[in-house]
Amino acid sequence: MWTLAGTGLLTGLALIVAIGAQNAFVLRQGVRREHVGAVVLVCMASDAVLILAGTAGVGALVQAVPWLLEVLRWGGALYLLWFAASSLRAALRPQGLVAEQAPRTAGSVIATTLALTWLNPHVYLDTVVLLGSLANQ
Repeated sequence: MWTLAGTGLLTGLALIVAIGAQNAFVLRQGVRREHVGAVVLVCMASDAVLILAGTAGVGALVQAVPWLLEVLRWGGALYLLWFAASSLRAALRPQGLVAEQAPRTAGSVIATTLALTWLNPHVYLDTVVLLGSLANQ
C-alpha cells in the first residue's frame, strides 16, 4: 500500500514541482488575481481528460503504433529545448520580467490557458504517457 501511495506522491510532486509553461501561467494569474477560478477550472478539467485518456488506453495506442511514442518523445524534447532557450532569453532581458499592467478579458485568459495546456507536447508525455503507463502497471 505505501509503495502505491509513495509512487503516487512522488509522481505528483515531480509533475508539479517542475514549473512548465502552464504552471507559470497559473502562478502569474494567481499573483495578478485575475480570472483565477476560470484558469483553475480549465486546468483541472483538461488534466482530468488527459489522465483519463492515458489510463483508458493511449498506452494501447502507443503499443499498436510504436512510432507514435518516438514522435511524442522527440516532440517533447524539442519543446523542452525551445522552452529552456526562451526562458533563458527572458531571464537575460530585464524588460521581459516586467509584469503587464493592463487587465485581460476572461476570454483571452481562458484561450491562453487552453493553448498552454493542449498545444504543449510536454503535457502529453507527462500526463498521458507517463501517468497512463504508471496507472496501467
